[in-house]
Amino acid sequence: MRPSPTSIRSIRLLAKYSSKASSGTKSTKGVKIFSIYRWNPETPEKKPWMQDYEVDLDRCGPMVLDALMKIKNEIDPTLSFRRSCREGICGSCSMNIDGQNTLACTCKINFDGKTKLYPLPHSHVVRDLVPDLTNFYRQYQAIEPWLQQKPGTQTALGEERENLQSIADRKKLDGLYECILCACCSTSCPSYWWNEDKYMGPAALLASQRWQVDSRDEMGTKRREKLQDPFSVYRCHTIMNCTKTCPKGLNPAAAIAQIKKKMSTESV
Repeated sequence: MRPSPTSIRSIRLLAKYSSKASSGTKSTKGVKIFSIYRWNPETPEKKPWMQDYEVDLDRCGPMVLDALMKIKNEIDPTLSFRRSCREGICGSCSMNIDGQNTLACTCKINFDGKTKLYPLPHSHVVRDLVPDLTNFYRQYQAIEPWLQQKPGTQTALGEERENLQSIADRKKLDGLYECILCACCSTSCPSYWWNEDKYMGPAALLASQRWQVDSRDEMGTKRREKLQDPFSVYRCHTIMNCTKTCPKGLNPAAAIAQIKKKMSTESV
């Protein structure tokens, strides 16, 4: 009887660790170095620096957020970062981990080498790993992310009636409504780095498209009119950084392309 592939892998792993144990070498896999960006606004004369922390992974959870909380609780209480849900829902713990914008709570610890942690790139830093997202939220507010209908629509439907939607129309919202506003996409976009005061950014435009395709919303044309300028949408050059980095697997670049397509036909 031939052993299964799973059994073969298990045998190989057992042989690997047995050989390490027999050689008498001490394993260092349990200790991991995290190099973290530090900056304290209370001492502005001191430039930002990278600080190394050693974490015993045998006594730590599997995610980067677990390591950060262990560092703050047991090693350095002055370390600052945002966190809340620990489930990839709130978007609070977004940061740059080994060069990739992602969520610390859903990013597994890489056992190889040193892990470097920075705040979201090209964002103003409040302290350590805490970015200032004031402008980001202001742009989200600017796209008016709520259901809008023409005057009299609700009266015509009846005060007690819901805004019904077909299954097919509801499916159009998939890939749009799941955005958690973590800002990973916008802060990975070079166009946003250079024009954050004028370009709305992938997150805000994804949210705008979510309402433009909603069959219950009647202000799609008005929403696009507000974006009809050289910067708000057209600074997107479809380099796909936003799609590559989204921790929820969404595609902001496709949503922006759809907005551009509609705006181009309406402006003719």
